[in-house]
Amino acid sequence: MNRSARVRGLIALAAVALSLYVALTVPVHLGLDLRGGTQIVLETRPTTAAEADGEATDRTLEVLRGRVDALGVAEPSLTRSGSDRIIVELPGLQDPRKAADVLGRTAQLSFHPVDGTDDSAEPLPKRPRGEVLPDESGQSLRLGPAALTGKDVEKAAARFDPQGGGWHVTVDFKGAGERGWARLTGEAACHPAGDPGRRVAIVLDGKVISSPQVDPSVACRAGIGGGSTQITGTFDDSEAKELALLISGGALPVPVDTVEQRTVGPTLGAEAITASAWAAVIGTALTSLFIIVVYRLMGFLAMVALLSYGLISYAALAALGATLTLPGLAGFVLAIGMAVDANVLVFERAREEYASGPHRTPRSSLTAGFRKAFSAIADSNITTLIAAGLLFFLASGPVRGFGVTLGIGVLASMVSALVVTRALAEFAVARPCLRQRPRLTGIAHTGAVRDRLSRRNPDLMRHPRRWLAVSAAVLVLAASGIAARGLDFGVEFTGGRLGEYSTDTPVDPGRARAALADAGFPQAVVQTSGENRLTVRTHHLDNTQAAAVTDTVAGLTERADKVRDEAIGPSLGEELRRGAVVALVVALGAQLVYLAARFRWLLGTSAVAALAHDVVILVGVFAWLGKSIDGVFLAALLTVIGYSVNDSVVVFDRVRELGRSDRRLPFARVANLALLQTLPRTVNTGMGAAFILTSLAVLGGDTLTDFALALLIGLAVGTYSSMFTATPLAVELHRRTSAQPPPSPRSR
Repeated sequence: MNRSARVRGLIALAAVALSLYVALTVPVHLGLDLRGGTQIVLETRPTTAAEADGEATDRTLEVLRGRVDALGVAEPSLTRSGSDRIIVELPGLQDPRKAADVLGRTAQLSFHPVDGTDDSAEPLPKRPRGEVLPDESGQSLRLGPAALTGKDVEKAAARFDPQGGGWHVTVDFKGAGERGWARLTGEAACHPAGDPGRRVAIVLDGKVISSPQVDPSVACRAGIGGGSTQITGTFDDSEAKELALLISGGALPVPVDTVEQRTVGPTLGAEAITASAWAAVIGTALTSLFIIVVYRLMGFLAMVALLSYGLISYAALAALGATLTLPGLAGFVLAIGMAVDANVLVFERAREEYASGPHRTPRSSLTAGFRKAFSAIADSNITTLIAAGLLFFLASGPVRGFGVTLGIGVLASMVSALVVTRALAEFAVARPCLRQRPRLTGIAHTGAVRDRLSRRNPDLMRHPRRWLAVSAAVLVLAASGIAARGLDFGVEFTGGRLGEYSTDTPVDPGRARAALADAGFPQAVVQTSGENRLTVRTHHLDNTQAAAVTDTVAGLTERADKVRDEAIGPSLGEELRRGAVVALVVALGAQLVYLAARFRWLLGTSAVAALAHDVVILVGVFAWLGKSIDGVFLAALLTVIGYSVNDSVVVFDRVRELGRSDRRLPFARVANLALLQTLPRTVNTGMGAAFILTSLAVLGGDTLTDFALALLIGLAVGTYSSMFTATPLAVELHRRTSAQPPPSPRSR
């Protein structure tokens, strides 16, 4: 074994050992749909008639979203309830009381000049020129009018000074705030050192949190430039971070009160979670069996590496404190497919190398397979990482969670395929027993798909316009479904009605969910909320439908009293939806730029066009079937997008390789050869993913049926489009650009 192989083996061993340690010592957080969490009900308290409207509550909701994100709680749910209430659900929270306190803080921030001190024994709440407030040391300060407010602040961050200064909060101003800060500190600098007037008071919710003196180096009227300052005090890390997030998140438009706080159960239910787990186990076992049958010993080693992928991914999630939800699991489904795909790519390239001449051995073929498959693996993973990163930075809520888990899964799959699988495979093919029996490796034969293709040698790109016509017809059919049937958006997007019931005995939410589905409410979201409490969220219902829901719940127990019945807003708010769309568009643009740089502009354009083709078809099929467009579908849609790009990249990587090896071949011929040579990989990868998704669709219960169905449709459409939409489009674009006459010379 050479030195590089030993290094890979040590890296693989270290990665697995470290992941095992983290997995055993650090728990992973489960989301609201898998485990439940803490529910906090807040009520807005308008102080003026102008604030007593729904818009004030909506603005408050958006500020609270920013605070929850800054708290580090992944996958929260925030929903407007009625005209003045907001329901906040936080999964896996360690200190719900602290969260309620932070969410309820008004966070009115202001910066004041100090007029002097007030040592009067009499309480003086007001002075003509401003308030009298105690500073952090207890001394009473007479404050001038506010010179700056939180609206002048761009951002704030907690920082630690290793030189003994401890924790502090840096505040950066924006626009007029920069000039206002320079003016405020310049006026304070005109007072002598030690004079109270040289201080600037920073007030949060009517309390002076810091009143630093302007440094003696600052000249009178000059002020502090740069538009930033520091808030110092006796902060610990949590207090500094809490203050920073309150300042960054901005003030609440109106005060809020915490009405109630309690524990809520998972939205999926124990039976659905158990069924999903069994479906995943059975599907993974079937996929493993298929890969082992096709690739023999190499397939077995790939499945061992896939187990290490699962361990590494789980450990990374736990170490980062991420929250695992159903949308997050969608990211892992895609990453599992990519991990299997990377191994299949390597093994198929190794088979090609072994068949290229009698001098090849399984060991040399495997080495060449890893080398030649690396570019396709790298490009497909990098395009997915670009999308995952942009979804994380630009989106929020479940879309951001999808980006986190997808990114972790992709990185773990690369370690699994390029390090763990390679270390195991190189060790195995070096054994004398396998050198004598090369067919046991799974590399020393071409495979059934490749054998049939070599005998028939079809010319799939002879008539590219026919394939494009088929794709266009399917697109029109899907678009007509969207236009004719419309899209049935779920409660997360549209809002609806919330009913809460008090029962004399505990009611299993899975049983309630099934009963409501039988009564004609299949999309109802059912949760336990405290002891003997059940909440049901549905679409907007009329009184007759609401009565039917109540009768259904009452039929599950001896007594069920409705204690709340009110309209609720969407949990996936307008800002979240807008952020998701922006993130998706930017991600597609970034992928197009990357693919154009790595391949050619027409190949990148073709890949993105095929991706759009897949999205429209998937949405159209769901429109025709009358399926709900909800958060679960959104996760499936993002997964399909990642798979579609990955599939096209593999084909175009081979187009690039063949084009470089023989530049005299016509482009259509090159594209056809690339399709035929990558078809075994496409079939085997698709079959492996289909086993997992079919198991989820059949055994995963009602909750995961639509999710798995969407992924199965996306898998079929994505496989088709990479071969018969993206590739024919690239051929046609190349034909049109090549046929254009050169520009005629112009007279000067």
